[in-house]
Amino acid sequence: MPGLLRGMARVAVVSGTATAASNRVSRRQSERWAAQDQAAYPQEQAPAPAAAPAASGESRIDQLKELGELKAQGVLTDQEFEAEKARILG
Repeated sequence: MPGLLRGMARVAVVSGTATAASNRVSRRQSERWAAQDQAAYPQEQAPAPAAAPAASGESRIDQLKELGELKAQGVLTDQEFEAEKARILG
């Protein structure tokens, strides 16, 4: 039984390591493609679309969360993030 558990643990470690490496390669590749796209079409970048004004405090929070996620993903620059945050907060 200990051999079986050791084997299962080894498979879990190997597959976890392979998944992490694959994710890292995919992330680097998508960043490289995004950089190439930006270099090819710098003048065609449109500003972030303006969202409708928030009706309640909860929707503002949702908008800010979504904005934070976009910034964390690298979709928005610091300047764009601050501008949109100021617009949402009024």
